[in-house]
Amino acid sequence: MSTDGKFSETERAAMKQRAAELKAEKQTGKGAAKREREAKACTDAIAALTGADHAVASRYHQIVAEEAPELDPKTWYGFPSYARDGKVVTFVQPASKFDTRYPTVAFNEDAALDDGPMWATAFAVLEITDEVEAKLRELVRRA
Repeated sequence: MSTDGKFSETERAAMKQRAAELKAEKQTGKGAAKREREAKACTDAIAALTGADHAVASRYHQIVAEEAPELDPKTWYGFPSYARDGKVVTFVQPASKFDTRYPTVAFNEDAALDDGPMWATAFAVLEITDEVEAKLRELVRRA
């Protein structure tokens, strides 16, 4: 939200995307057809990305599929996301979405990454090196 208390064009666009996602969820129904539609929306969102956004989201998609196949791919505010029982656990926020310097891999509270009185829930990712991949795999397994 801007300093004048109004949502930016980008924020409004994200809210419209989320409204469209919720509408589509109601129209598709439940079960396998819904999971299939949501998975396609996730891969379509990744395919539409470019540069580091695409590289990070593509590789993260593979990591989640390998480490936590029980998480369902979907979109959430247009972000490639992964959910358990309909609740988003982790997602990739592309840099291009809000014109930031780097894509972010983040975890919601349902990930339960609790580690004492303070822990990280979002990570700036410029590229997925072997070291970064190992850390992401560990976080996804914990989530």
